[in-house]
Amino acid sequence: MKKILLVLVFILVLSFSVMAENFHIGIVTGTVSQSEDDLRGAEEMIRRYGDSSEGGMITNITYPDNFMQEMETTIIQIVALADDPMMKAVVVNQAVPGTVEAFRRIREVRPDILLLAGTPHEDPDMLSDEADLTLYPDAVARGYLIVKAAQELGANTFMHISFPRHMSYEMLSRRRDIMRETANDLGLNYVDMGSPDPVSDIGVAGAQQFILEKVPAWLEQYGEKTAFFCTNDAHTEPLLKRIAELGGYFIEADLPSPTMGYPGALGVEFSNEEKGNWPKILDKVEKKVIQAGGSGRMGTWAYSFGFSTSAALAEHAKNVIEGNSELLDMEDIMSAYEEFTPGAGWNGSLYVDADGIERENFMLIYQDTYIFGKGYLGMTDLKVPAKYFEIGQ
Repeated sequence: MKKILLVLVFILVLSFSVMAENFHIGIVTGTVSQSEDDLRGAEEMIRRYGDSSEGGMITNITYPDNFMQEMETTIIQIVALADDPMMKAVVVNQAVPGTVEAFRRIREVRPDILLLAGTPHEDPDMLSDEADLTLYPDAVARGYLIVKAAQELGANTFMHISFPRHMSYEMLSRRRDIMRETANDLGLNYVDMGSPDPVSDIGVAGAQQFILEKVPAWLEQYGEKTAFFCTNDAHTEPLLKRIAELGGYFIEADLPSPTMGYPGALGVEFSNEEKGNWPKILDKVEKKVIQAGGSGRMGTWAYSFGFSTSAALAEHAKNVIEGNSELLDMEDIMSAYEEFTPGAGWNGSLYVDADGIERENFMLIYQDTYIFGKGYLGMTDLKVPAKYFEIGQ
């Protein structure tokens, strides 16, 4: 009888250890006001695997909205995750300025923690030296593909809207240069347009008002066959509003998503049942775009890059920790993305630095473009000419 009881106790203990999460994953995102999709991706992982404060796997924290002026706060918040002895991976999406230093400090005290970054704002080479894996929306391929898509839809002018802070980021400025070269090669008029920085004294409201006021004049000057691209999320909503009203093309956002700019621009509201259900979200936004007259002119990615990156990086980290995936295996990483984006095509490549060296832990990825009223364009199946990968190296 005693032996039977011991066996039963052993089985119960073993079962509990299998069910209980024996590690934590930290996900650092912006707030709902700055990068809602990134945050929703973290919330999806909490829904799946539980909050670490309640015995689950996921710890989610947010960095300050004004992260440029509160960089030390951002660093301290990220590093504090390493105080948890069960922490085995930290995902930062978006990897705003301060992430490199935070990763360096974590590495000094907890070399066992996997460090993963999505959409970095800092120098790729610096982040590659500190992070185990970094994923970035493919600025190189998209620099060509966005302009190519605009041409295929009928645009004859391509306008790139940005400001000095963003153009100081290597990947953003490199994409801008590729867009300019592509436009010239495809016979499109290229326009480089400056705009206010939303994190400057003018604020988000002032930056958005600038776009609202300027788009009509830009369309009058360059014509209704102008395709617009902006590098900042805050500029996206007013840009979409004016394009829907007045004409022009919008292929996809800097960080594409059906919820990036479209709900505010077109008055789309989602029920609690629809939130997080991307096919339903896409369908609802598409109906509004078509109703507003934007069919065939306005697009996105069917699934939010911010959402899918927060979730996929955490899922990939989990798979690696559990021994089911290889950290730098592109197929394993794409499988993690496909878990959250069924039906969407993906493609990508390794980042090549200024010295022509491939960075195995820095990958550039992109999703197929979806044009409302038209569907997927099949851009992930196109081969980007080799010359564009050499621009900016």
